[in-house]
Amino acid sequence: MNISNRNFYLLALIKISHWFMLVMPIVVLFYQSNNLSMHEIFIIQSIYSISIVAFEIPSGYFADVIGRKKTILIGAWMGVFGFSVYSFSYSFWGFVVAEIILGIGQSMISGADSALLFDSLTDDRNEQAYLKLEGRVISIGNFAEAFAGIIGGLLAVYSLRYPYYGQVLVSAIAVPAAFLLKEPHCSKSRIELGWSQIINVIKYSFSTKKLRWNILYSSFVGVSTLTMAWFVQPWFIFNNVSTEYFGILWTSLNLTVGLSSMLAYKIELKIGEIRTHFLFNLFIIMGFLVLGWTHLWIGLFILFLFYLARGVATPILKNNINKHTPSNIRATVLSVRNFFIRILFSLIGPILGYMTDKLNLAYSLTIGGIVLGIIISISFVLFIITDNLKFEKEVFEQ
Repeated sequence: MNISNRNFYLLALIKISHWFMLVMPIVVLFYQSNNLSMHEIFIIQSIYSISIVAFEIPSGYFADVIGRKKTILIGAWMGVFGFSVYSFSYSFWGFVVAEIILGIGQSMISGADSALLFDSLTDDRNEQAYLKLEGRVISIGNFAEAFAGIIGGLLAVYSLRYPYYGQVLVSAIAVPAAFLLKEPHCSKSRIELGWSQIINVIKYSFSTKKLRWNILYSSFVGVSTLTMAWFVQPWFIFNNVSTEYFGILWTSLNLTVGLSSMLAYKIELKIGEIRTHFLFNLFIIMGFLVLGWTHLWIGLFILFLFYLARGVATPILKNNINKHTPSNIRATVLSVRNFFIRILFSLIGPILGYMTDKLNLAYSLTIGGIVLGIIISISFVLFIITDNLKFEKEVFEQ
C-alpha cells in the first residue's frame, strides 16, 4: 500500500474518533441541565476557541518542525484526557478546564492532518487527488457525527452524562491510529525551531497577496459555518422541537454535510470554481438572514441548504490554501487559517449569545448575518481579483 492510501485510511479513522460526537446532539441541553445560560454556553465555547487560538499557529509550526505524526499523536492523547475531565465535571469552571484541554488537543491536529494528507499525495505524485480525498475525509467525519447523533440521543434518554462517558472511549481510537501514521518524505524538509521563524511564516502568508486572501476569505466562511453550528440546537428549542427529534435532525444535517463534501470536487468541475463559491456564499448568508423569521418546516429547508453549502465549501477552501502554500510550511499556514476562524468566533459567539438572551434568536441571527455577509462578500471579491496571480514558490526559504 502506498503512503497516501495508508495515511488516508488512518486519518479517516482519526477523523471518525474526533467527529463521532455522541455529545453534540444534547450539548446545549447538558449545559442547561447544569444551570448554564446561553451567554455562559457561548463563553465556554469562546474559551475553547481561545485555547485553540493560543496554540493554533505554534502547533502548526510544531508540526512543521518535529513532524505531523508526532503532533497528531499528542493531540489524540489530549482528546482522551479532555473528555475524561468533562465526564466528571458539574460546573462552569470544570467545563472550562475540559474545553481548554480539548482546544489544545484540537489545535495539535488541525492543520497537521491536512498537511500530512497533501504531502503524502505529493510523495506519490498525485497532488491533484487532494480535493477529492479531503472531501472524503470530511464526509467520513460528518457521517460519523451523523450516526453518533442517533446513539448519543438514545444514551441521553437514560442520562445526559452517558454520552460523555462514551466519548472518552471513542476519542481513544485516535491514539493507535496516529501512532501508525507514516511521515511523508517531502514533509521531512523542515524549518528550524524558533519564534522568529513563526513570525516569518505569518509575514510570508500575508505579504503574498494570493495566499493572504485565500486565508482571510476561507476564515470568514469558516467562522460563519461554525457560528451557525452552535445556533442549531437553540433554534430547535426556539421552535419547540421535541428533544427526541434532536438526534434525528442532527444526524440528517451531518449526513447532508458528508454527502456534499464527498461531491464537492464534482460540483466544482461541473459548474466552475467561481459559481461554486458564489452559491455556497449565498446559501450561508441567506441562512443567517432568513432562519430566525421562518416557520419550522421552511426553516429546516433553509438549514439543510446551509449545511449543503458548508459541506461543499470546506474541502474547496482548504484545497485552495494547500495549492498556494510551500510544502515545508503547509501545516503552519493551515493553522493560521484555523487561528482566524477561532479568534473571530471567540469575539462573535459571546456577543450573539448575549443578544439571544436579551433580545431573541431571530434578531441575533439576522445581525450576525448582516455583519458576516458583508465581510464574506468583500473578501470573496478580493479573492477573485487575486486568483489569477501566479504562484511560484514551492519551498519557503528562511
